[in-house]
Amino acid sequence: MLTKEEEKILRKIKVPSENDPRKPEFPPYNPRFPATPTFEIKVPGFFNVWLKDDSINRYSGTHKDRLAWEVVILYRNFLLAKKRGQQKGPLPIFSIISSGSAAIAIGRMLRDYGLPCLKVLVDKNLDPKIYNAIKNSHCEIFVTDLGKKPLNAHEILSLTKNRNGFDLTSNEGVTLEIGNYDWMSYEILNNSPDYCFIPFGTGILFSKVLEVNKTEVERKKHDPRFHGNINILRNCNFMGATTKNPKSKADKLYAYYLPFLRIDDEWLRFYKLSGFCGSRTGIYILKEKYLDKAMKIAESQGINCEPSGIAGLALMLQMRKSLPKNKKYLIVNTGKTKLPN
Repeated sequence: MLTKEEEKILRKIKVPSENDPRKPEFPPYNPRFPATPTFEIKVPGFFNVWLKDDSINRYSGTHKDRLAWEVVILYRNFLLAKKRGQQKGPLPIFSIISSGSAAIAIGRMLRDYGLPCLKVLVDKNLDPKIYNAIKNSHCEIFVTDLGKKPLNAHEILSLTKNRNGFDLTSNEGVTLEIGNYDWMSYEILNNSPDYCFIPFGTGILFSKVLEVNKTEVERKKHDPRFHGNINILRNCNFMGATTKNPKSKADKLYAYYLPFLRIDDEWLRFYKLSGFCGSRTGIYILKEKYLDKAMKIAESQGINCEPSGIAGLALMLQMRKSLPKNKKYLIVNTGKTKLPN
């Protein structure tokens, strides 16, 4: 049995369809497919470069708004289960480890829907501006030394005083339930690039794009959201841009530990040898100087981004001497975190 307030919340969470491009679910305030634009940009030495721009998302200014919407859908499922009498009591609370954008996006969207606040575990060295932005985004913050050791789900819940809740960072059941960028993956793949450069932090977006690409390359009856070129996509090189520098300007791409990372060399080798992607697909370490160059190019063309979000362009610049000039390139800009509340 739902309370009147819970009934009101449930009515507000509308999911038109799971995969009908004519009835998209995101963004919730103005659903459309594709949800964010892709446009051509100028990169010296290349003539066919496109940018997938997720900086226009309302809540955080990043692709993490898509994750936030999936969390809202999880609450919808909880409410439906409660309405059917399958569970009783208050709605569960989520915890997450975050360096900023995910917590801000989720917290702000949960607040808009009148849902419980998010419990956020941050590193003791987090930038004070980001700390305050998270704090003012319907989040309860807990501080620890994330560099001390990798944390499992039980430890994360304990450190965030949320023993009866769920951890979004690591819970496989939760991550399987969450769409994890499936709509965004189709928006990316429908451009049919020869090379696709993607920022690599947690690796969730990168792995999802490859998984969706594998699915569409294999299947005969495609998802209705898909209209890419299979012959191109089975040879597309997906390049993840990351850093191992704890002082990098691409701060959202660095993590002391990624204990729940699904991608490794064997995972990538399997995909490449099975013909699901190009031979140069991989995760590449950025050199800091190319982040500066990428930011200058982006700023000169009015692209709203931060070093973490435009890391794909930085990697392209880093690899430019080995890249063919007659291919189509897609840069994924994951955006720039909105700090003012």
